[in-house]
Amino acid sequence: MRWNSDDANERRGYHHGNLREALIEAALALIGAKGAAGFTIAEAARRAGVSPGAPYRHFRDGDALLAEVAARGFALLAAALAGAWNNGRPEKLRAFEAMGRAYLAFARGRPEHYAAMFDTRLANADHPGLATARDNAFAVLREAAEQLVAELEPRPPGLMVALHVWALSHGIASLFGRAGAGKRPLPMPAEDLLEAGVLLYLQGLGLGGGGARR
Repeated sequence: MRWNSDDANERRGYHHGNLREALIEAALALIGAKGAAGFTIAEAARRAGVSPGAPYRHFRDGDALLAEVAARGFALLAAALAGAWNNGRPEKLRAFEAMGRAYLAFARGRPEHYAAMFDTRLANADHPGLATARDNAFAVLREAAEQLVAELEPRPPGLMVALHVWALSHGIASLFGRAGAGKRPLPMPAEDLLEAGVLLYLQGLGLGGGGARR
């Protein structure tokens, strides 16, 4: 039986494991080196050691591969947030603050996933799996916010609180919490900046400090 060069290259690519996982690993490496905007599915195939057409057995196009990377990132973020929240134990306010630290740690520790999650413009309608993973991650924060404000009177909407805290966390992570030469310097750790911002926000709602009501 004769093999052409593409067949040979593809066979060599399988030393990574299955092809789908090899392509995801290649995509992460390329995003780390060039950013999400510099990624192409052809380069991912080349890095995985397979023919240019091989990725299309698993992914419709480059956006589909990026969407898979992003969806896995949101799943990892959801797990990190849930672990930090720990069902509000040992105390809800402290557990809520821990979620902010977990968010920054994720952005710093998994920059390739974070870039795929937030530096691309992938349409929810085209990638329902990504939309579900994103919603699941946000649901962890929303549930924590709902529990945190449950006993306040008047009670602010938990969704609003979750959105505000997500925006604050993402803004600080994107501006100050990610690695790179272009990162704006801070006179304090990004974790301290986020903690102070969240505490000020929660105090305005009647939570935190001497005004905490649980």
